[in-house]
Amino acid sequence: MQSRHYVTGILCCLAATVSWGAMFPVMTNALRYMDPFTFTTLRYSLAGLAFLALLLMREGSQALSLKGERWGLAWLFGSAGFAGFGFLVFLGQKLAGPSGALTASIMMATMPMLGMFVIWALRKVRPPLFSFAFICTSFAGVVAVITKGDLNGLLVNPSAYVANIPVVLGALCWVFYTVGASYFPKWSPYRYTAVTTLLGLTTVYAIDLVLLALGVIHYPLASTVLAVAPHLLYMAFVAGLIGVLCWNIGNKILTPLNGVLFMDVVPITAFTVSTLTGVTPEPMQIAGAAVTATSLLLNNIYQRRAHKAVVGSLPVSNQAQTPVLVEAP
Repeated sequence: MQSRHYVTGILCCLAATVSWGAMFPVMTNALRYMDPFTFTTLRYSLAGLAFLALLLMREGSQALSLKGERWGLAWLFGSAGFAGFGFLVFLGQKLAGPSGALTASIMMATMPMLGMFVIWALRKVRPPLFSFAFICTSFAGVVAVITKGDLNGLLVNPSAYVANIPVVLGALCWVFYTVGASYFPKWSPYRYTAVTTLLGLTTVYAIDLVLLALGVIHYPLASTVLAVAPHLLYMAFVAGLIGVLCWNIGNKILTPLNGVLFMDVVPITAFTVSTLTGVTPEPMQIAGAAVTATSLLLNNIYQRRAHKAVVGSLPVSNQAQTPVLVEAP
């Protein structure tokens, strides 16, 4: 029974990360028809309704009451997670062109590393010295993917890589959103996801209205919405609803310390799907992805040993209360 439960956790984490890896090649096609702002608004509007329905079924309408709750903080995290991540990552992917899916997927695998800096800033918990080395090698792999091994081009013509800046900022936004869950320890994952999605949508709509007023984006035509309908359904319900739920269930079974390793599946899936659609990664991009994945694995092993040593030095009564400080997107 226990082994079957463990297998369920593995399958859930695998399903989540495969769905997230495929979303970047899916967006490559969607962005040919629709701007990332309008698409993100439609995507999270659908996903938000689905999360709302799920929360009402599981916890009832009282779960929507924010009386006495830090709703302003929930709005801030929701805005970062949905407006920040959705707008910035896919804006960067669009600006980068067909190869943007590869860069964006690699940034997803670096989120646990980025999380160390966010936790350091918010919680004043400094990453261990060895983790800094893994962070450096992780980003070296990212640079290899972005530049395709042409470091001289990065120095001579840095403006050619400006499209990657929104991707990095978007990844940081999602890490910020993920760490934000720790500020609501009494909320279930269903409540945190649904409430922050609904609050974050107010920011999404506000930004869209400003962009519409400035003429940066336009109301989508019915034909355009129909053209991206399959992509929209995938992003809202497969990568969104199913992916997030599978990730939460899988991490509950395996613990985040084990679940985070599945983030390596995201770039692998993105590279595979991109290749099938005609965008073949360069050898240096594959090497860079391997470096980033290896850094994540080695840092995970180091954290395991460090955590085991800390827990082993505590009285038995306190061991179960020692948290594992690992955040995953």
